[in-house]
Amino acid sequence: MIKNQWYVILSSREVRKGQLVGVTRFGEKLAIWRDNNGVVHCISDICCHRGASISHGKLLHDGHVVMCPFHGFEYDPTGRVIAIPANGRKTPVPENFKIKSCKVYETADFIWLWYGDGEPTSNPKYFDDIDESLSYSEFSEVWNVHYSRAIENQLDPIHVPFIHYNTIGRGNRTVSDGPIVKWINDTMFYFYVFNRIDDGTPAKKPEELKLSDASKVYLEFKFPNIWQNHIADNIRVTAAFVPIDDEHTRIYLRFYVGFTGIKPIDKLIAILGTPFNKKVLHQDKAVVETQLPKKSELRMGENLVQGDAPILEYRKKREELKNLSNK
Repeated sequence: MIKNQWYVILSSREVRKGQLVGVTRFGEKLAIWRDNNGVVHCISDICCHRGASISHGKLLHDGHVVMCPFHGFEYDPTGRVIAIPANGRKTPVPENFKIKSCKVYETADFIWLWYGDGEPTSNPKYFDDIDESLSYSEFSEVWNVHYSRAIENQLDPIHVPFIHYNTIGRGNRTVSDGPIVKWINDTMFYFYVFNRIDDGTPAKKPEELKLSDASKVYLEFKFPNIWQNHIADNIRVTAAFVPIDDEHTRIYLRFYVGFTGIKPIDKLIAILGTPFNKKVLHQDKAVVETQLPKKSELRMGENLVQGDAPILEYRKKREELKNLSNK
């Protein structure tokens, strides 16, 4: 994992007031809840007493205290035990009775977690060009792959006419000129796809193309785990690739539309588009889950081609950020 990054880990709608949610993220068991003020908290889901699942317990005191279901140990949002009923509620609790707590932040209807040892220097940001003018529908599903493989699928322009031959890849445009990769800052890049029908000429290199020749469609990736397909100003598809463990990833896919400017109508249009987006994603899943190894790295036993440029850029930057965060 790349440390010291904000990762999307859940959709906001999955965490309601008065409910404890247990999830696995980054291979760790986490308990997440929203207090009565709407603030989201996250601690380890493993009780420091005898390892019971805290998320199977209940919330007390307007959601500011979590009680373990096994022996009633009470935790505050910092992961510190503040009461051991068997010892008497007024008996001081030793300092070692505590568990890990995680910093979380909520924006763009997502819950983000700060993964790493250092302190965050800023709050997470979603895509700058997605705002309240767009309505969206959302669904999620689990893929049996490392999150890096799931991400790379969305950075791969040359699979489209084959896997998606009867959906978004119609037209038999099998030759991929370029593609052009444009870094916006140190952790975000756009890439532009120039797929065409094979006319007997070889794929053009990126330097032979002009960005002005690209369509208004482009794709964007922001480290560590969010992606956008900018189809038009009023049509977007986004994905968050949430690491569960080394072999499982939960993908949150959103379809944003803003055709009419009337929120309920645009929301309905987005919902109606969900079955098609599911079909496209399931076409990807059927193949990506067959890839070996399940996790990708910069150097591995593959023979890449020119059309894999966005994947190679992702791998190089991911390796750089991993090395930087591990120093």
